[in-house]
Amino acid sequence: MNLLRSILSVLFVLTISSYNHNKPNKPGLEVVIKEDTNQFSQSQIKVANEIIINAEKKVRGLLPNLPKDIKVIIEIVDWDLNAVGGVTGRTETNNPAIVAIQVSNKFKGDISNALDIGLESTIFHEFHHLSRGWAIQDNKFERGISIAMVNEGLAVIFAEEYTNAVFEENHVPKDADADAWVKEILGLSKYADYQKWMFKHPDGRTSIGYRSGTFLVRQAMAKSGKNILELSNLTPNEIIKLAGY
Repeated sequence: MNLLRSILSVLFVLTISSYNHNKPNKPGLEVVIKEDTNQFSQSQIKVANEIIINAEKKVRGLLPNLPKDIKVIIEIVDWDLNAVGGVTGRTETNNPAIVAIQVSNKFKGDISNALDIGLESTIFHEFHHLSRGWAIQDNKFERGISIAMVNEGLAVIFAEEYTNAVFEENHVPKDADADAWVKEILGLSKYADYQKWMFKHPDGRTSIGYRSGTFLVRQAMAKSGKNILELSNLTPNEIIKLAGY
C-alpha cells in the first residue's frame, strides 16, 4: 500500500478475461500483465519482468517469511504518481499472495522512466507487507491507525534501505513536528477513519500515517540499535516502545 493511496481504495476485481497470463517467470513467482486500453510495449514488459524477478530474489534472501508463491499483477494507469517515482502498489491478499502494481503513464519522462525509478522500491515495499501479513483483504493485524503507521513505516524504510530510492512524500515535511504527528496518531481511537489518517486529512495533510510511520521506525532503529530486518520481526507495539512512545 504505497502512495497516492486514496486512489487505491477502489475495488480490486480479478477478471480472468482481462489479463494476459504469462507463464511463471521463475518457480514461485508469476507476473501478469493486465490488458486494458493502455498497453506496455514488449521492451517495457521485458524490463518490468526483469526488475520484478530480481527484486523478488533479493527480498526472498532478506525476508524468510515471504510466501512461497506470489502473483504480481501490473497495469498502466493515468494517475499522477510523480511524488512516488511513477509507480505505486497494494498487497491485496496474503493467501493467495497477490500484489497489484500500477505504473503511471503521466510520469515525467515516460512509462519506461517510471519502471526504472519506481518499480523496484514498490516491489520491496509490497513484499515486505506480504512477509508480515499486512494485506487489504485478509489482514493478519488488528484494527488501528497506529498499527498501520508502524507497518507502513517498516515497508518504507525496508525499501529505502535496500533500493536507495527515497521519496519526500514518504516523510514528514521538514517544517512539521514529526513527534507531534506520531503522538497524534497514538491518541486516536481504534476506529479512527483510515482514509483520513492514511490518505488525505481535511486539514490538507496527506499520508499522515505513512509519514509518521517512517519517522517512528527511524527513531526505533536509532534508539534500539536494531536494523530494519530485526525490527521487522517485532510487533507494532514493541516497535512503538522501542521508538520511545
